[in-house]
Amino acid sequence: MSATKTKKLGQILVDSGNITQEQLEKALKEQKQTREKLGVILQRLGITTETEIARVLANQAGVEFITLGKRRIEKEILELLPPEFSENNRILPIGLKGNTIILAMANPLDLDIIDKVQQMTGSYIEVVHASDSDIGATLSTNFGSVEDTDKSLLECIEQAGEAIGRGDSGIDKGSPLIKLVDHLIKKGIDDHATDIHIEPEEKVLRSRFRVDGHLIEGPYMPMGLHASIVTRFKILAGMNISESRQPQDGRIMHQIGPRTVDLRVSTFPSVNGETVVCRLLDKQNLVLGLERMGMDAELKRRFTRDISKPHGILLVTGPTGSGKTTTLYSALSHINTPDVKIITLEDPVEYEIPMVSQAQINVKQGFTFASGLRSILRQDPDIILVGEIRDQETAELAIRAALTGHLVFSTLHTNSAAGAIPRLTEMGIEPFLLSATLVGLLGQRLIRRICPDCRTTQPPTSDQIEALDLASLGEGPSEFSVGQGCSNCHNSGYRGRLAVFEYLPVDQDIRELINHKADAGRIESTAVEKGMQTLGRDTLKHVLAGETSLAELGRVGL
Repeated sequence: MSATKTKKLGQILVDSGNITQEQLEKALKEQKQTREKLGVILQRLGITTETEIARVLANQAGVEFITLGKRRIEKEILELLPPEFSENNRILPIGLKGNTIILAMANPLDLDIIDKVQQMTGSYIEVVHASDSDIGATLSTNFGSVEDTDKSLLECIEQAGEAIGRGDSGIDKGSPLIKLVDHLIKKGIDDHATDIHIEPEEKVLRSRFRVDGHLIEGPYMPMGLHASIVTRFKILAGMNISESRQPQDGRIMHQIGPRTVDLRVSTFPSVNGETVVCRLLDKQNLVLGLERMGMDAELKRRFTRDISKPHGILLVTGPTGSGKTTTLYSALSHINTPDVKIITLEDPVEYEIPMVSQAQINVKQGFTFASGLRSILRQDPDIILVGEIRDQETAELAIRAALTGHLVFSTLHTNSAAGAIPRLTEMGIEPFLLSATLVGLLGQRLIRRICPDCRTTQPPTSDQIEALDLASLGEGPSEFSVGQGCSNCHNSGYRGRLAVFEYLPVDQDIRELINHKADAGRIESTAVEKGMQTLGRDTLKHVLAGETSLAELGRVGL
């Protein structure tokens, strides 16, 4: 895209109210350094979304903007263009009206591609605009279904087994073993998994994929493939292939079409051999921005107010995999301006944020959260993010930073926002220091969305009515949404997740409770009296809206 078009797009976004002039100038400064497209930068900074930009592009091109979802398209329409051509150019034929092809395009201004399609098909072209990720998802649905991916993976396993049987355990270019590992990674990405597990047992090699927080079984593989698969992952991740008795960590930057997926690889020696776990960090699936976190309006108002304070400590609590890092990144993006110095200590650095100095913890080299915090204060920061408070030393240093005029963000593994306070006092932190520095506590969970393709309703069971106290809802609904299970959701009834929150601002009443060493229950009940909505109550809203199920509410608890 030329500089003129980039400027025009930015100005249209300003004129339409999608972004401010200040946000545009910030993105344009970033663009001078990175040479990326303006739209990519605006999304990465959390200023706007792909869909909002797509609507502006459609308006600029004078075409209709549509949402494809993951719709199925008739075979004869799909075959109008070669799949590779559609994939490479981010286009998709979605309909036919006489001799006119309805063509969805990620860039409706690309006249060269429109001319090429006309020449290839001999048809007239009616352009509609869809977002790049929308087209990608629909291409995957129609050309790379779950069944096709699984079939290809099974074929790779069979070919790799035959290669091992022939005595070919090499992992040279073109080897079936290379294809097998590539297909395992591809399946994880296609299934939107967060983790891929390769686990050796006595007689079989198991694969599992964590999707929406739950492990789903993948194909079993012969144990004869174990050593070669582990070696291939180690080579890709830059590990020591001759070391199998010690845990190792590495990183893979895996190219999938036009995008790059970051894989954090970990090996661990078990009784039956080394296990491999790959954490998939897909920037395309990262949604930054407090406006897109799904927070209740009042909660968001309080949280936004407190992250703008000049000093203090703000903690995000919840179990592993509950989205705490995404929330912290969104908070940093909200307050990230050229006149503010932000430094982070993370383990690992999951995504890079412009204008933020991010550091990767390396315990083996002695670079811990505590040692990093000591050094950070000499770097003249305004805001500090500590990935996690794990011990008394880190907690004390974070408090010292807050007392000396810094705003500190961090996370803590507790079951509720209020539970963070006794957890810190158990670490040995004096209550008067907590009451003096704590600004707010955000608790969160990720709950599963009901699959839209197999959604139905059913009345609650007697156990659910009793366990969840549904009778207290009074004239609540007699039926609740549930997913029956289908091929699009791995028969789980769920597809995708959403966040639920509770926010506990630390005001004078809460400070007094902290000083008097009140327990978590007393602190929470006081916060609820003052207007805090608990995780359970936030989840209940999504249940009543038909977005999630009573089973998920039971998992969070009222």
